[in-house]
Parts: sequence; structure tokens; C-alpha cells
Amino acid sequence: MGLFKKFTSIFKKLVKIKKPKKVEKVKKPAKKPVKKAVPEPKKVAAPKRGEPRPEISGREKPPVKKPPVKRPPVKKKDLREIYKILKEPHISEKATVLTDQNKYVFKIMPRANKVETKKAVENLYGVRVKDVNIINVHRKRKVLRGVEGFKTGYKKAIVTLKEGEKIEIVPR
Repeated sequence: MGLFKKFTSIFKKLVKIKKPKKVEKVKKPAKKPVKKAVPEPKKVAAPKRGEPRPEISGREKPPVKKPPVKRPPVKKKDLREIYKILKEPHISEKATVLTDQNKYVFKIMPRANKVETKKAVENLYGVRVKDVNIINVHRKRKVLRGVEGFKTGYKKAIVTLKEGEKIEIVPR
């Protein structure tokens, strides 16, 4: 060990290692926080079970009215494509009741799907469609005067329109 201390002391003399000086940091004056004028939130008691939550006036936004969409007139070529999907409007007692709920019923081709039906109704009547439901009505066996036959089946679509939209199926 004595030898090691001798070498380190000789080495330090030769190299003359200087310790870095400590630099004092200058403290900057602390910034005072700027107080913004923020209204205090209203304290609302929590609603009891089953009661609706109270409306807070600061969060309410006025309803935005969108201008009506003007659609270009339908071309005759497009009509051919539309009638490959839509057969006719389905007029029945239930269908007339559904018009109050903004739903319209159409007979459609057997291979038509929801997307095609939606595009066809939008292009033909110039309305915005919200939803399309499709029902496959199967054929039924009927007997008339001893002769057995079938009542043909068909596919029908119940088209729900967006609010404010209307279709006049039967002209008045």
C-alpha cells in the first residue's frame, strides 16, 4: 500500500489536477402568478336516484341549423339504375302508420342490399336517409277451388329518413 500512495502523490504532482471552482448560481426574483378572472362554478347538489341531472347553463350550446341540402336533378340514366333496385312503394295500413315516424316502405329487388337501397332512395327523392331495414317476405301456399298455388314472396325495405325530410309517395 505504501508504494501505491507514493505513485499517486508523484502522479498528482506531475499532472497537477485542478479542482473546478464552484460557481454560485444567481437567484432570479420569482414571478408572481397572474390571477385571471375566472367565475367560480356553481355548486349544485347531486341528484337523487332516478332524478334527471340538472342543466348547467355554462355548458349549454344553442342548436346549429344546417342549411337544406340541394341535390342536383336525377338523370334518366340514373333512373334506370334506381329502378333496378327499387320496384315500387309498398302501400299498406302498417306502411301508412309508419310514415308518422318518418319511415317509408318500398318493395325492392331480391338481390338489393341496404347500401344500394339507401343510395337509390336518396337519388330518386332527393332526401337524406338515416337508416334502412330489410325484410324478406317468403312465399305462402294458397289453395283456391281445390287448386294449390303460391302467393309470390318479395323483399321490402323500411327506409328511415333524417329529421325534417319527407317523401310524398302518393301525389295528392
